[in-house]
Amino acid sequence: MLTLAFLQAALSNQPSLECRCCDNLNLYDSPALERLATQAVMGRHLRIVGIEEGQPALRVVLCEDDYPGWVAVEDLDLLTVAEQAYRPVLLTAAEIRDRIPNVLAFVHAAMAQPNHYLWGGTVGPNYDCSGLMQTAFAATGIWIPRDAYQQEAFVQPVAMTALQPGDLIFFGSPERCTHVGIYRGNGEYIHSSGKNQGRNGIGVDVLSEQGDRISQIYFRQVRGAGRVVACYCPMDAAKADSSG
Repeated sequence: MLTLAFLQAALSNQPSLECRCCDNLNLYDSPALERLATQAVMGRHLRIVGIEEGQPALRVVLCEDDYPGWVAVEDLDLLTVAEQAYRPVLLTAAEIRDRIPNVLAFVHAAMAQPNHYLWGGTVGPNYDCSGLMQTAFAATGIWIPRDAYQQEAFVQPVAMTALQPGDLIFFGSPERCTHVGIYRGNGEYIHSSGKNQGRNGIGVDVLSEQGDRISQIYFRQVRGAGRVVACYCPMDAAKADSSG
C-alpha cells in the first residue's frame, strides 16, 4: 500500500510515479477537493506528479487520456505502484468501426439502469455527457479524450446529413462545445443530460424541431458531428514512439 512518506521519497528522485487504481477513484478539479472533475475506474493508470503543500491533495495525470486532476491523500490506499507502464492499444479505423455495435450496446445498457446526471461521472451508473461517451468507447478498448470539447476536436468531422450509428453529436454555443451525445440511428441520439435543460440522466432525444421540449432545446444548440476513427495516444507514448 502506498504511503505519503514513500511517495515523498519517490518524488524527490523522479518527476512522477505511475500507479494503478485498485478501486474506483475520484479526481477533483482543484486541490481543495470540492468539485468532482472525473473518475478513474479500477485498473486505470495515473501518474502522481506532485503533492500540494498545505492541501490534502495529490496532483495527478491519468495515463490513458492525459487528463489532470487532484486526488485526496486519504485515497492513497486505493493506489498501488504500477508494475508495468501503461501502453496504449492503437486500433485502426476498421477495427474501431467493427466495435461500434458494442459501444452502442454499452450505452443502451447504461440507460436501462437507474441513473442520474453526475458532473464528472465516468464509472456508472451515474455519468455526465462526455463521461458516458468516454466510458462506452473505453469499455470496448477504444480510448477517446475526456471532455466534450476535447472529443469534438479529436473526431473526424461528419456532415449531419451523413450520420451513422456511433457518431458523436456535439452541442453548445458558437464559441464552445459543452455537450455530447451518440447517434443511434433514425434521427435519435442518446446522451446524459442534466436537470436544468435535460432529463437528469441518460435518455433518448431526436434531432428535430418536431421533438419534445428537451429535444428542441438541444437541437437549437447543435454544433456538428464527428466519427471516432482513431484511439487517443497519450503524450508520453507519442514521445516514446518518436524518440525511437
